Amino acid sequence: MIILIQSIDRVGLVAAISGITAKHGLNIISLREHVDKVENRFFMRIETENDTAAPVLETEIKSVLPQDALVTIDPRPEKKIIVMVTKEYHCLADILVRNYFGTLGASVQCVIGNHNVLENICTRFDVPFHLVSHEEHDRQAFEEKIIRIIDGHQPDYIVLAKFMRILSPGFVKQYPTRIINIHHSFLPAFAGAHPYRQAFERGVKLIGATSHFVTNELDEGPIIAQQVIPVNHSFTAAGMMKAGQEIEVSVLARALRLVFTDRVFVYENKTVVFE
Repeated sequence: MIILIQSIDRVGLVAAISGITAKHGLNIISLREHVDKVENRFFMRIETENDTAAPVLETEIKSVLPQDALVTIDPRPEKKIIVMVTKEYHCLADILVRNYFGTLGASVQCVIGNHNVLENICTRFDVPFHLVSHEEHDRQAFEEKIIRIIDGHQPDYIVLAKFMRILSPGFVKQYPTRIINIHHSFLPAFAGAHPYRQAFERGVKLIGATSHFVTNELDEGPIIAQQVIPVNHSFTAAGMMKAGQEIEVSVLARALRLVFTDRVFVYENKTVVFE
């Protein structure tokens, strides 16, 4: 059983919550908690080796928490996701392989692409592919068609695996903290387009990748995971891009694992991540 709690902080919360789990005979095998002292916000993730009636447990835990507390017990163990892509295959390929072998921690319902370049690899893994061309629709019609596909599957999360189109505020608003992006830069450096070219021209000695939740501010959503590797003067822009693609795969895989195992809390524009 997994118990997720977020609330205003106050003295005695850990003791009160632990007392309730003990009352229900729950053996805690993992307990992680954090207090954001600036925001006076309390976060906790508990994992137990046995179960009890979730509605009763939730009611009792909420009774000892501040009024605004958010309590989630036993989130869906295997998430449903939709992947959105353009032309680059590396992140999608990793997701499809993990999905095929049952190690993704989620089930890929379908892939949506604004080009048909990646349809073949989806067919090979027996995953439905939907082509929604941005060239054949205006922006509103383009997004409306995508929304119809998404809502038909009711996914927990939407993964932008190198989807190279900016989504409108109206689209993002429909899926708050449910759209996960991989950005080919160590944000906040080199946001926007062509970050490897920007990094090459700046002569950086580190390049990286960032996975974050999508908000209406381009590449400024709550960060889930980041990673960097060293580069030097011998790297061309193309060489940086090739090295960066490997980091992108690694960072996105790590971010998805954290999200799918319910280890990421979002508050305002930051995250608390219990690894």
